[in-house]
Parts: sequence; C-alpha cells; structure tokens
Amino acid sequence: MERSRKPNSKRPERKPKTTKGKFKKVTRDKTSDSLDLQELNYSVENLSNSSGTDDSDGSGDSDDTNIAAKADFPVAMWDVGQCDPKRCSGRKLHRLSMITILRLGQRFNGIVCSPLADQCISPADNNIIANHGIGVIDCSWAKLDETPFHKMKSPHLRLLPFLMAANPVNYGKPCKLSCVEALAAACYITGNKDVARGYLEKFKWGPNFITLNEELLESYSNAKNSDEVIQIQKNYLEQLDKEKNAKKDEIDLPPAYSSQSSDSEPN
Repeated sequence: MERSRKPNSKRPERKPKTTKGKFKKVTRDKTSDSLDLQELNYSVENLSNSSGTDDSDGSGDSDDTNIAAKADFPVAMWDVGQCDPKRCSGRKLHRLSMITILRLGQRFNGIVCSPLADQCISPADNNIIANHGIGVIDCSWAKLDETPFHKMKSPHLRLLPFLMAANPVNYGKPCKLSCVEALAAACYITGNKDVARGYLEKFKWGPNFITLNEELLESYSNAKNSDEVIQIQKNYLEQLDKEKNAKKDEIDLPPAYSSQSSDSEPN
C-alpha cells in the first residue's frame, strides 16, 4: 500500500552538494556559443596532468612530475591497430595528450615519417614542421605489407636515416624504431632537440635512444639537406663495414707459434 501524507506537509529542501577546490566553475557568455579556446586548453591540460598515467605498457614514466618540453607544432599519428596497445609508445603518448590520432584517409600537411618516402628527413624540413607539424605511422614492422599506406596522405613523406633502436622490443636493431623514437629522431634532426628529449623522457628507456645514437644524430642535425644526411649515413655504414671486416680478418689469422717451441736447437 502507498503511504498517505498530509496535504499541507512539505518535504525538506535538499541542499546541493558542493565540491571545494577541485574544479573551477566555467561560465559561458550568453552572447557566445563557445568557450575561450585558451581557457579550454588550460582546463583540459590541468585535468590530464592531475589524472595520473597508465603504466601498463611496461615502459614506465621516468618522472611525470617533470615539465617536458612541449611541441609548439602539431604532433599526430595514424594508428592501424597492428601493435599491442599495452606496449605501444604511440598509444601512451596519446594517453598523455602528447599526440593526436588521425583517421585513415585523413590528410596531414606536415612531415610524415614513412617507409614509402623517397626523400630523407633533414634540417631543411624544420620550416614545414614549424608550420604544419610532424606525424608518424603506428604499424607493426612484421605487417608492413598489410599496412594501408595509401590511406595516410601527406605531401611531405620522409625517410629516417640509419639509427639503432633502444626500445625493449627491438633493442640494438637498426632502423626498427618505435613511434616515439621515430618522432624524437625527426625532431632532433630538424633542430627540435628539447622536444625530442621531452617525448623520450616519458619512457624509462627513452633517453637511452639519444645516448645510443648521439654521434649520428648530431651529424645528421648539422647537415644542410637530405643529400648530406644520406652521405653521412653512407660514410658511417662504410666505416662499420671496414671495422667488421677487420675483426673478421683477425679471427681468420692462423695462431702464432709459441716462442717456447723454438728455444731448443735441432741436434
């Protein structure tokens, strides 16, 4: 049965709950349909900084309390879903609001690191990055044939020169860079070294990428154009080949006779 109540009785008014100090109320101008862009970006940035980060990728953050150098240009990537989300450096950057995910078919007018490019990245690309940004492609090295590169459109595709990977999956392997390594390499070579370090610092192993490739990265960053970068790469690989052959020759030499075997004169 329903409870009956007196016709003149009134329910006590509930006081609205308030939250102190956590969120600042943002008022909207009645004459405007949108919030101030700068204020909105500031609010989103504060929320992302206070929410903490997921460390499920196993790489870990070196120190999220450090203020990393932020890119003052667009940073984006296409994600084709071939990598393990828990180990993907690009996904982690997205969780940290440090990279924007592009849709397949969406055009990006900045520099894009792609294996289909016919030109190598160089310091001459800095103006394009400053005006239009830089993008990477998140795909598996084992599934390049299945990657829809034709749906990732940019007028400025670039190859990365020879560099060694420092990520845990492909450590020490030439050219098999992760998303954050490719992004950092492109930034470093084009003169955005602080941005490169800022992105790598979000991973425990990240700073070692620069340590492992510092000589090459510095040489590439001092080149004038793509041709000079390729020449630096060629000279470096030739030197590696010479050192490898020299070590091989040392191994192939016959063992030296012991001096003790010649101490006694024949009768």
